[in-house]
Amino acid sequence: MPSITCSECAAVCCRLEVLCITDTGIHPRYLHPSEHGVAAMRRLDDGWCAALDHARMCCGIYPQRPLICRQFEMGGVDCIAVREAFANRAEVGHDRGYNR
Repeated sequence: MPSITCSECAAVCCRLEVLCITDTGIHPRYLHPSEHGVAAMRRLDDGWCAALDHARMCCGIYPQRPLICRQFEMGGVDCIAVREAFANRAEVGHDRGYNR
């Protein structure tokens, strides 16, 4: 199986719900209150993270990104699982706003 790189990915991790459990200096325009009582990354109507730079398909707030994004390892177990789950949902037409 070929190795996974962020530059060759559809950035499906940028469609997950991301709770901000630590303060990393994220501008409030990227946040919204979650049902869990903590701030979460705001997602656009199409399901993408509001901080995603669509032109470059990378994080527009990389130095301030949430802790969970910092810990999400490219090609790691979670990355592979999310990519597979997203591919399975996309096959049956459920890819909009994917949230595991």
